[in-house]
Amino acid sequence: MELRQLNTFCTVAATLNFTRAAEVLNYVPSNVTMQIKGLEEELGVRLFDRLGKQLVLTTAGKRFLTHAQAVLNRLDEARSMVHDEENLSGTLTISANEVLCAYRLPVVFHLFRSRFPGVRLIFRSVPNQQLKQTLFEGTADVVFMLDESIRSSGLTVEPLLEETFRFYVAPDHPLTKRSSLQLKDFHDEVFLTNEKGCTYRTMFDRGFEKEGIDSITYLEFQNAEAIKQCAITGIGIAFLPEMTVKAEVERGELVVLPWEIPDLHVYTQMLWHKDKWMSPIISSFIEAAREVIADN
Repeated sequence: MELRQLNTFCTVAATLNFTRAAEVLNYVPSNVTMQIKGLEEELGVRLFDRLGKQLVLTTAGKRFLTHAQAVLNRLDEARSMVHDEENLSGTLTISANEVLCAYRLPVVFHLFRSRFPGVRLIFRSVPNQQLKQTLFEGTADVVFMLDESIRSSGLTVEPLLEETFRFYVAPDHPLTKRSSLQLKDFHDEVFLTNEKGCTYRTMFDRGFEKEGIDSITYLEFQNAEAIKQCAITGIGIAFLPEMTVKAEVERGELVVLPWEIPDLHVYTQMLWHKDKWMSPIISSFIEAAREVIADN
């Protein structure tokens, strides 16, 4: 068993795609396939199941991943002892949902890359409800979540910034003529929201249920961009975090309605596993995120 096989295995486990793993490692795909096959033969177990075009870790693969990453982490630790921290090298895997990826993390990535160009950053967009699991499985080093306050016995959770959610409509929407709104004003309106299961969709539903409203007309979307564009065209009322619509509001394409859902406290939060070795790379990235997001 070779270290390069362990590195290849962990990269495939992170990407769940042989071709993407080959691109990250600068290998040809056949090389990646050969290394994984050799590792499986040596261990006498299958590490991945090939379900059509989808690649998933087997139970044995998940168990082996924990130990493989521990070996690579110790190797990174040894390397860091003989390198100047200003010349860090290695790989860092970050995960977040699409909203934070698009509106919070690019500036963090830019700052970190400018300071540590030798570090290879791998980013994986993951639905909010699956992010914590990536830390327990070891497929991400640090994750960012947009959620209410999170508590976890196995994870370190650091709130960085409270996010504001509002209702947004096109400038010619009838409700923009009102200086204040009541629940009855939303009768027959269409709300543009994320699909059920999304954290802030759940909070949206809960907010209206508290007010005794349980029959709402929705159009559901998978991403914030689609919600924005439909609101701009006048289809309905968008429920979105303020960070996603600043440009559209400044250009006059969207208008904020004078209504707030009560007791809605959502934060951009940074998480990592409590047992994770805090390498200089991870520590430096966490500091960059604090600098960019917490001081926003």
